[in-house]
Amino acid sequence: MKQDQKSEATRRKILQAGQSLVLAKGYSAVGLKQILDASGVPKGSFYYYFSSKEAFGCEMLEAYLHDYLSAFDKVTAQGSPARPASERMMAYFAAAIPEDLSVSMANRCLVVKLSAEISDLSEDMRAILDTGVDTLLARLKDLLNQGTADGSIKLELSPQETAPLLYGQWVGAAILAKLSRSPAPLRAVLADTRRRYMLPLTAVG
Repeated sequence: MKQDQKSEATRRKILQAGQSLVLAKGYSAVGLKQILDASGVPKGSFYYYFSSKEAFGCEMLEAYLHDYLSAFDKVTAQGSPARPASERMMAYFAAAIPEDLSVSMANRCLVVKLSAEISDLSEDMRAILDTGVDTLLARLKDLLNQGTADGSIKLELSPQETAPLLYGQWVGAAILAKLSRSPAPLRAVLADTRRRYMLPLTAVG
């Protein structure tokens, strides 16, 4: 493996290990030594890859958001034959609450974990997270637009107004799920999303 490839692989290992620790403990509670120990990288090597802990945090968030948006695109892809937008939207939300709560939205979402903490801690990290959420909301708005066009989604407000309200409801449910250590809030919001936004498939077309 070439040196630059090896360095990039090590950088990814540090980011992945750091993300797992931050999801478990929060950003401020995780020290550089913990990150290096978890990633198996020799002590003192951190600053070879990142200029500061904040720089690490920024790259961690960028990598997380890239992966999250890619997963959203994969889950909501139209497919062949084309699936109604309502089915694709519900597939995305259903993926937030797998049987194992430890990998649900409540415990693997950095928006849920870090929004309050980093808003007062790092302007650069806050801006990255805010931009990522805006990008997700734009994708969700497009999906709602597709649903109103194909007749599978019903809306009382415009897609642009609905997207942040819907996402905010899910983030709130994820916080409650984390607090209660129960998937019940997420399951309740999934049922509410289905009831409020989905039209019967017989009505599609």
